[in-house]
Amino acid sequence: MDNILNNLKHEFKKGTILSKLIYINVGMFLLFSILGVLSFMFQFDISPLLNKLYLPAENSRLISQPWTFITYMFLHSGFMHLLFNMLWLHFGGKIFLQYLHPKQLLSTYILGGISGGLLFVIAYNYIPSLQGYLDGAQALGASASVLAIIVSISTYTPNYSVQLPFIGFVKLKHIAIFTVALDIISIPKGNTGGHIAHIGGAIFGYIYIKQLQKGNDFSIGFSNFFERLVNTFKNKSKLKTVHKRAKTDYEFNSGKSAQQKEIDKVLEKISKSGYESLSKEEKATLFSASKK
Repeated sequence: MDNILNNLKHEFKKGTILSKLIYINVGMFLLFSILGVLSFMFQFDISPLLNKLYLPAENSRLISQPWTFITYMFLHSGFMHLLFNMLWLHFGGKIFLQYLHPKQLLSTYILGGISGGLLFVIAYNYIPSLQGYLDGAQALGASASVLAIIVSISTYTPNYSVQLPFIGFVKLKHIAIFTVALDIISIPKGNTGGHIAHIGGAIFGYIYIKQLQKGNDFSIGFSNFFERLVNTFKNKSKLKTVHKRAKTDYEFNSGKSAQQKEIDKVLEKISKSGYESLSKEEKATLFSASKK
């Protein structure tokens, strides 16, 4: 078990940003699946915790838990939900990284998810047919983030062809158009909020690449913010380490000063009474000092 955990830890540290995103999503699913089993066995409710992580459409709840714009995109309602999203993420992410930078992939995933979340919130607050469901509306899943990646790379290299089983070679632009169209026509047929969030992610992916092609990279500001955040935690860790070293050096110098005083006493005794006047302990102190 330790070897498995160590291997996973190594793979996570050394892996690409794509593999890290997949690991985080799978890890979160496993964590809350285990919590679900424990809640069933020991009769406690985990829904209050989940409600703090899902993205609510209702404004007063959203204001009190703004972090849900990030957390919701790493949570899934079931295994098939997770599997489908991770397969799409792996498919789109691999092609994305052939042309664009890993930091741009991370930014597209996060900002695409936020865009999907914003459209979800706006829709439930302002579309008449959805306002009646506002209080209980919550979003979860990586679909908006994943579709942002699919649409962005399809916009960047629309004629890139992939071979699909039983179909043959299909261009990325056709895959993206079909996926977005399917989400649009599926809005009245169930999972309305989810399909709307997907469209929000797709819109971001398209706009991001169109702006990137004009020389405007939306991801730079996000990447800089993220790096500063990471460096802040790293700097705190270094400060703690330096403080610990300073304390150790002080203790070392104090001990060294005490030893020197002992040696000075022994040497003074030799000068007055000769070497034979030393006790066994004093001879041992002198012998030990002579070896350093």
